[in-house]
Amino acid sequence: MVSVAIDGPAGAGKSTLARRLAAELGYIYVDTGAMYRAIGLYALRAGKDPKDNAAVDALLPEIELRLASIAGEQHIYLKDEDVSTAIRTEAAGMAASAVGANPAVRAFLLDLQRSMAKKQDVLMDGRDIGTVVLPKATVKFFLTASPEVRAKRRCDELSAKGQKVDYNKVLKDIQQRDYQDTHREIAPLKMSRDSIKVDTSDMTIEEVLEKLKEIVVQKVG
Repeated sequence: MVSVAIDGPAGAGKSTLARRLAAELGYIYVDTGAMYRAIGLYALRAGKDPKDNAAVDALLPEIELRLASIAGEQHIYLKDEDVSTAIRTEAAGMAASAVGANPAVRAFLLDLQRSMAKKQDVLMDGRDIGTVVLPKATVKFFLTASPEVRAKRRCDELSAKGQKVDYNKVLKDIQQRDYQDTHREIAPLKMSRDSIKVDTSDMTIEEVLEKLKEIVVQKVG
């Protein structure tokens, strides 16, 4: 099986690029970030602090997480509810970063993610795919961009969905997420030695997509 790992900070364009690249290559796209967002959302709805490991651990046995592909798009469910849109708020993103530092949550999702890679050609994006989840991935990418560029992209994305946004707040949230993701004790965000770094700050989605696709084709043969 072929596996492609795409890591990087929030707002680097991982999900958009991963989804399109997987479609063009015919691989299964696995949005691991959505899984953490779903657990973070569940904790928030339960009235628990996502940073309270004990409180979140107690919720895990009751969480029913499911992925499904509908018209080529990945949807994520909590029990029977499609939360694909609900998990895309800034609050859910911060909660995802918090629960992502929880060893029990990471163990809860790790087996599910690895089992997917054993059964089919996959493309996964997240924070620790190349370092922890799929350390022997066929191809590893580390996408990045400046915090300012990532904040603007996030604002544009939210505005396009009709949401009111404050650029300074979004930038602050991204900088805080960067700090949390890179300083957490368990599986911190970092580039593995064998990852290919791609700075997307001055590149269009099409340019990055073409570059990634060309590298994968060369590697896989």
